[in-house]
Order: sequence, then C-alpha cells, then structure tokens
Amino acid sequence: MDFFNIVEPHLKDLSENEHQLFDFVVQNMDELNGLNIREVASMAYVSTATFLRFVRKIGFSGFSEFATVIKFTLMNNQEQSPTTMSLPLEKYRNEYIKNIEETIRVLKADQLQRIADKLSSHPNIFLFSNGTTKHLTEYIQYLYSMTGFNTIFPQDHDYRRLAEQQINDDSLVFIMSFNGENEEFIRLINNLLRKGINPLIVSITGANNNTIQNLSDINFYIFTDQIKINNTDIGSRIAVIAIMELILYQYIEIYKKTKKQ
Repeated sequence: MDFFNIVEPHLKDLSENEHQLFDFVVQNMDELNGLNIREVASMAYVSTATFLRFVRKIGFSGFSEFATVIKFTLMNNQEQSPTTMSLPLEKYRNEYIKNIEETIRVLKADQLQRIADKLSSHPNIFLFSNGTTKHLTEYIQYLYSMTGFNTIFPQDHDYRRLAEQQINDDSLVFIMSFNGENEEFIRLINNLLRKGINPLIVSITGANNNTIQNLSDINFYIFTDQIKINNTDIGSRIAVIAIMELILYQYIEIYKKTKKQ
C-alpha cells in the first residue's frame, strides 16, 4: 500500500493545477497525515470538492482511502525500531478520535429533527447493511427494539427481498453502506421509486459522493480509515453507532419530554 505506486499511472493525465496539487501533497505529506479533507483543502487553498476530484483522478476511491494510504506510506518509510513504532500508533489513535469527532461535527440538526419527527409516528424501521457493518447492526436493532420500535433487520439476500415487499410510505429505512455503491441496495431504492413507494430513506456512507447518498432523502457521512486484512475490510464502524444512537437520543429527548408534559 504505497502512495507513489498508486498515483504513478495517473500523473500523465493531470492538468498543470493538478500537478501543483500533487507536488503540494508530496512536499507536505507529514503535515497532511491525520487531517480531514476540509483541513487539507484549506492548506492547499482549494475547495473540498476540488480536492476530492483530484484525489479520485490520482487513483483513489475517495479521501478516506487517500488518507489511509498516506498514513501507511509514512509508516512504511520509518525505521522499524521500538523507538519509532510509538509515533505512528499515537498518530493513529489521534486520527481515530478525529474521525469520530468529524462525523459528529458535520451532523445537521434539521436532519436529526426530521428523523426524530418520523420516529414520533412509530414507523416500522428497516435496517439494511452487509459486510462489517452488518455485525454492529445487530446492536442497533437491539437498541431501537428496546425503545419500543418494530425493527426489521434482514441479514441475507432472500430475507432482504421479502422485507422490501413490506416497506410502505410510512416506513423508515436505514441503509448503511460504506462505499455507497452496493448494487443490491441501489436496486432496492430504485424498486421502491419505480413502484411509487416513498418511505423516509436515510443512508450512512463514507465521505465520498456516491450513488446511495444521491438516492436517499437524508445522508450522513462517516469518517474512517479503510483497513483490509485477509481481503476483509475491518475499518472502524464506531461512527455508524454514534449516528444511530444520536438519532435515537434526539427522539427520546424531545418526544419523551413532551409526553410527560
């Protein structure tokens, strides 16, 4: 996982301004490590959209992958000794916290309120996820079920196909897909649209422009590193739990208080 091996085939396609951005990244790699996309774009004096387009043009799926490769490139370039291993670990811990903080910081109050309003009507809640995220969704289902909601979490393709048939205009649908390009979930949303069924669709995806985000009524970004071991993505999904808990707490704070009055 080396930065220069990934970007080399794409350098010939860069414009003059993009070459300047590339030179900026190479010259400031240490300083960029651990920063979020807004901080990096600010340092480079470009918009976040411009920097995201640049990141994709040099071979990355999005900023999260770019940041992860930067981190591991720097780690691999350091001397492998007991005295130097603690610094990357400290940086990783700091970045782990920053990712959670950034995920929470960009949440929009009006979107949380809209979902809380939907929860107040006690809709059937559908949870769609797979891969790493599917395992933590069991906790999310437990949390919402214990709060009194009818929560449906189909865990394989056949059950998800049956669950789709139960969704109606009054439903609340959560779709959790890190890359935002899961073909099954995109097909599910398109099927609902084609049938004229309009539940409130809330997606949680990585911080890149993606298809599921664009098809949803509300989208929340999570910021996390992409880490793969044995071809399995084990990147942290703690930010997904943070979002789902904050949504539930927003509902409890507003509507449970209203009931007491």
